[in-house]
Amino acid sequence: MTSYVFLHSVYRALGVESGSAKLREAGTGGSVRQMRISRTDLADYAYFLALAKHRSFRRAGLELGVSASALSHSLKGLEARIGVRLLNRTSRSVTLTAAGDELHGALTAPFDAIGAAVEGLNRYRDEPAGRIRLNVMEQASSLLLGPVLPVFIDRYPGIAVDVTISNHLVDVVAQGADAGIRWGGTVPEDMVAQRLSSDIRWVVVGATGYLDRHGTPTHPRELIEHQCLRIRLGDDSLYRWEFEKDGEEIAIEVPGAVSLDETQFALSLAAAGTGLAYLPEPSVAALLAEGRLRLVLKDWAPLGAGFHIYYPGRRQLPTGLRLLIDLIRELRPLGL
Repeated sequence: MTSYVFLHSVYRALGVESGSAKLREAGTGGSVRQMRISRTDLADYAYFLALAKHRSFRRAGLELGVSASALSHSLKGLEARIGVRLLNRTSRSVTLTAAGDELHGALTAPFDAIGAAVEGLNRYRDEPAGRIRLNVMEQASSLLLGPVLPVFIDRYPGIAVDVTISNHLVDVVAQGADAGIRWGGTVPEDMVAQRLSSDIRWVVVGATGYLDRHGTPTHPRELIEHQCLRIRLGDDSLYRWEFEKDGEEIAIEVPGAVSLDETQFALSLAAAGTGLAYLPEPSVAALLAEGRLRLVLKDWAPLGAGFHIYYPGRRQLPTGLRLLIDLIRELRPLGL
């Protein structure tokens, strides 16, 4: 199907005919007035869709590469031309009006179709081009993307990669991302997911100085007598350290003066002797090799779900995202 057909579907959804056309709109007292709109108005509708998705002028502007003031000016002009308020705006929130919600529903599928058509043109290029936006947890950025992206950018210089790092459990689509990367057990059920790594072992580590002063635990329950670097999860709850040995599974609510959600910070504190840390084994490999950290409770170390990439199934997979997934599976920085 050609881009012209996709554009025509958008025009039809808007009530637009060839060139400029008429938009039927309910007026006061049940009257109907007709308003002519041109194809140049489509940019304003694209801006409106971004605002409807993000419910934020700042975030929508970041996605589109325009200022929040430019979006505000565009929306005011659109609302003035069609004579209908589309968004309710306060200092704290942006919400759709009933008219805005109806227009959003009518425009989403046609604009998605145009995006898919443009993305499909990549197969005619000598080199793929475009932009992919990823929302990934911090450990995935260093362990998975860190080894892969230099190769990816060298191989596909026409593809820009925009990475947002967040350990919070967010709706990646609402955040403007094409896909997210999280541990397998945390992927939303309504998303399509692909595994990017093998399962990963989680280990307890401590500095030699700390272990010499406080002793080395031989059973997970002995951790209650130690200073531990507690893990804050994406929903702001504290993680209970999990262990497994010979079919026995234990989850310990460890004590500790420090709670955090960032691996490099945990590594630096553990290496300084602040307390014991519970981390993915690949994250601690370098400091273990240097002798700055030692493994604790090695026989109790459990396997956790590996990294998965996830994205909405209703959309065509962007070429750049498909190529990135293929390269991760080719290089296998964490096995597969």
